[in-house]
Amino acid sequence: MISTVVWGTGNVGRAAIRAVEAHPALDLAAVLVHNPDKAGRDAGELGGLDHELGVAATDDIDAVLAASPQAVVYAASGDVRPDGALADITRAIRAGAVVVTPALYALYDQRSAPPELREPVLAAIAGGGGSLFVSGVDPGWGNDVLPLLISGLGTTIEVIRCQEIFDYTTYDQEDSVRYLVGMGQPMDYQPPMLAPSVPTMVWGGQIRLMARALGVELGEIRETVARRPLQDTVSTAAMGEFAAGSQGAVRFEVQGVVEGEPRIVIEHVTRIHPSCAPDWPTPPDGDGAHRVIIEGRPRIEVTVEATDEGENRSAGGNATAVGRLVGAIDWLVDAAPGLYDALDVPLRPAVGKLGRKRP
Repeated sequence: MISTVVWGTGNVGRAAIRAVEAHPALDLAAVLVHNPDKAGRDAGELGGLDHELGVAATDDIDAVLAASPQAVVYAASGDVRPDGALADITRAIRAGAVVVTPALYALYDQRSAPPELREPVLAAIAGGGGSLFVSGVDPGWGNDVLPLLISGLGTTIEVIRCQEIFDYTTYDQEDSVRYLVGMGQPMDYQPPMLAPSVPTMVWGGQIRLMARALGVELGEIRETVARRPLQDTVSTAAMGEFAAGSQGAVRFEVQGVVEGEPRIVIEHVTRIHPSCAPDWPTPPDGDGAHRVIIEGRPRIEVTVEATDEGENRSAGGNATAVGRLVGAIDWLVDAAPGLYDALDVPLRPAVGKLGRKRP
């Protein structure tokens, strides 16, 4: 069994605890928390399970890494503390661990990552013998392995479009929804996530990764952003009230331009309530979906809906993204130490999971 640590217990960390517990090759060795109020609580409780796992959460990073875990699922946020996340991750790699995480956007396509990010990771790998694989929670598979797989079914391809379409009414991450994305803020508020160049910083690596896999040369990466106000005040169970006239929906694209035309597109359509921007793309049912559209001959459209934590599709997206990361751990442990991306790490069948009791 591969001794595995889950570092962080937010939306991603909860799903990671469940995924590690369910994986037949992994053993949950420790759970690291930042909030001292969570220290001492059982991992099963923190992971949203209905039973205890016998692993008490701790905030003692030194002690956990001193035990030389083979793998770390780094689930702490890199949105507002990228330098801190990088320091934590390289620390775990230097301790010899395989690390999987969504926290470092620029490493989605590690070959094009800036030297100030890539070089500390490579130094940690050389010094400690660990590895790193980064894939997104948007989810990463929806912007790399899935569209690339489906593209192989086409005769001719004009555009590859990856969509995330979500209503965050039931989402429980208020700081990100209100302040990073700007939901509920005045329409003249500049959400940090939508500032010029930021979408490219976050999703440009996936555009470059797909272009590399497809063997095409990108001329540039462009961004488009549109925002809509709420017509009426709405209330959410987890995040409270969002006022009429404040931002209620966002639609943006990160476009990979090939020979003057946008050919590889990652698009996000996000709402705080289904009544806002009803003319924009909507999910087939419920809170949200991920969709890949191959415009060409034939035209191919694949929509994926995932539910988790009480049929919550936003949590389901997190869970499938975590499944991709946690499912890579045993492959990474057997591979040579290194810095890996989605083209390196295979998406494999769920060997040993079929018929297992739901955690």
